[in-house]
Amino acid sequence: MHNLDLMVGSAFGSRVAGLRLERMRASARYIDGAFRNTAAVSPGLRPGTTWSTIGEFIAGGQRRTPPRPLPLFDPRPAWSRAAESGLRVTWLGHSSVLLEIDGARILTDPVWGPRASPFSFSGPKRFQPAPVALSELPALDAVVISHDHYDHLDYPTICALAHTDVPFYTSLGVGAHLESWGIAPERITELDWWESVRLPGAELLITATPSQHFSGRALSDRNQTLWSGFALQGPKHSLFFSGDTGLTDEYTEIRNRLGPFDLVLLEIGAFHAAWGQIHLGPENALQAHSLLGGRRLMPVHWGTFNLALHAWDEPVETLLSLAQQTSTALLIPQLGAAVEPARAPGVEAWWRALSSDGARALHDATPAVT
Repeated sequence: MHNLDLMVGSAFGSRVAGLRLERMRASARYIDGAFRNTAAVSPGLRPGTTWSTIGEFIAGGQRRTPPRPLPLFDPRPAWSRAAESGLRVTWLGHSSVLLEIDGARILTDPVWGPRASPFSFSGPKRFQPAPVALSELPALDAVVISHDHYDHLDYPTICALAHTDVPFYTSLGVGAHLESWGIAPERITELDWWESVRLPGAELLITATPSQHFSGRALSDRNQTLWSGFALQGPKHSLFFSGDTGLTDEYTEIRNRLGPFDLVLLEIGAFHAAWGQIHLGPENALQAHSLLGGRRLMPVHWGTFNLALHAWDEPVETLLSLAQQTSTALLIPQLGAAVEPARAPGVEAWWRALSSDGARALHDATPAVT
């Protein structure tokens, strides 16, 4: 893959027009010039929470970033051989996960850039580089992008992927950004909720599912593209990837229509009571997992960026505590660890080593995007 000096276009992306806009207008979710959630929820702060949230932000807080880099594995030796069970996952940071399912390799919401921001000099900076460089990934069969926020749709990463031939599957309208950054239109498939497409050359069905969130990369494009979760169904395994979402009863319908799921990947980080309708957080993630009827829950959207007002490890600590009370089966792999859920042992709270006196030596991170 090519490096960042070959980037084209603007990090803000491109507005939707032409036939793409006409297709969006045909969606039941596109109402009065913008996409809407099924439920009437606000993408902003809940009424009555503005001043308390601002005060909390100004007051600051401790431990919003880890004291040292997170421990990580080099996944490349594992990637050199097929998953014995047919299902393997590698967490690469935030919501970027390499999914190996029944012979197909799918990369979700790839973010290798240094900041979740349109600017190279400001915005949330990642805690450390990804476990491997983008150029060190194995050959991909597809990239799935849930929505257009900066911590899920990353300009430098897409520009680097533009020099490959990997196809992209995403929500309605997001293809405008991809195309403006060099992805050929024939490599882009945009889906409305409940639309499915079969991955060429693989026995894998990709379905966009309802979620409860919002979109936009600038002040003037709020909800001009759709946001989705995705179900991946192979001949032997299936899994669900939430993207960003609040808790929604639509997860019951997803289970009934597309489940059961061998693994459910749900966002747990960047949560706050003031915007609880558009992010899950650990407590609602457990409820969503129950609605989805998933066998095992893997948390994502944590441990990479400081995007909220909580301690960096609060989401995973809270999830672990609550899951023990409900006997929920968890999968919480270390960065870069290629793990087969069917063969994974019980959860080890590996992140606690960062704050303990007996922390083991951490591996050096590799460059982010090359």
